[in-house]
Amino acid sequence: MKKSFLIVLLFGYLKVGAQTSTFIIADSLFEKGRYKLALQELDKNDPTFLSNYKKAVIYESIDDFKKAAEFLEKALVFKEDENVKLKLAKNYQRLQLLGKSIKIYEDILAKDSLNLVLKYQLGKLYINTKKGDQAISIFKYLIDNDALNANYSYQFALAYALKNDRDRMINSFIATYKKDTLHLNAIVNLATSFHKLRDVDSTQLFVVKGLAIDKDHISLNRLKINQLFRDENYKEAIPFLLNLDSIDTKDTYSKSMLGRTYYNLDSLEKAKTYFNKVSDLDREDFKARTYLGHIALKEKDYKYATLNYRMATYIGKEKRDEEYYGLATVHYEKNEPLLAMANFEKAYAENSNNYKALFQLAKLTDDYYEDKKMGYKLYKKYMRYQYSKDEQITNFVARRIKDIKNDYFMKGENLEE
Repeated sequence: MKKSFLIVLLFGYLKVGAQTSTFIIADSLFEKGRYKLALQELDKNDPTFLSNYKKAVIYESIDDFKKAAEFLEKALVFKEDENVKLKLAKNYQRLQLLGKSIKIYEDILAKDSLNLVLKYQLGKLYINTKKGDQAISIFKYLIDNDALNANYSYQFALAYALKNDRDRMINSFIATYKKDTLHLNAIVNLATSFHKLRDVDSTQLFVVKGLAIDKDHISLNRLKINQLFRDENYKEAIPFLLNLDSIDTKDTYSKSMLGRTYYNLDSLEKAKTYFNKVSDLDREDFKARTYLGHIALKEKDYKYATLNYRMATYIGKEKRDEEYYGLATVHYEKNEPLLAMANFEKAYAENSNNYKALFQLAKLTDDYYEDKKMGYKLYKKYMRYQYSKDEQITNFVARRIKDIKNDYFMKGENLEE
């Protein structure tokens, strides 16, 4: 009996020794990057908690998170281990299995509710899974326990954003900024939030602060450029646009805005260069063709202007009134009134807010036809829908309506009101 016991004990020692030797060899192979050989070595003995864990570490190192999670799950069958659970939760996150990660964090926190690090991670997971109420509860608790932590306030703001609570969201972003004036994400969100509220001064205040931290931040650069463009500070916008263009050479926004900037500065050759680049990079950007048409029209190159306007109307899926207006202008310049009228009419049909197209159609109709009733009807239409848009045009239209009406009255005919 004693001899049998010694044999079993000896076999156990040999087995443990073999496993220990296997782990040493596997670790050595893994350290040298021979991960396949290390996995083969770990397969030589029966699976244990440690062998499964080591396999998980190897798979995690080569970004095979599915396999890593599989072996972490197997390791936990042998033994409950909090660190292994946390590693499994992180692998679930990488696999976008956020519900499983949340369950692990919630289980651990149920036993250790004072673990602020885990609460923070769980709060972020609640935000990622759009569980706003749970996130708000967690970050309120964290802020109560550490009022100086800027990241708590930032995540608190994101949680309020999920609830569409704009005021508390902005207040939390401001609290983040007060705790950390270099918190770029909070600054960007403040700039964006104030932009949506059309608060220009506050938007630009945070745009400037953000660009001082990261001069290459794309969305902040765009906010700066768009405001400079609205203020017609075209020369001031150029350095920002050139910098943005150097960050991403395939970006059409910066090239398009450079084209518009140079167009507004009457640097037509430079404008043409950038609009041609946009057209080459994005065949669907019909506005590049529109501006090439505008440039050709300014240069009296009517053939090229017509080609680009027509291409723009063909490519464009949005309102194309600007393009038809351009075509009409080309035909007007070429003394082709019927074609001009047809395109002014198309421009107004595309966009009934284009009061200039309606006025030009009425004026040309009035000038071309001896029967002034057609022009009179269009003038009346203008006064019904567009009279408040342009005082000078409106005054002209009112006079023409009065003159035409008087002329027909003198002929013994009353025109309808």
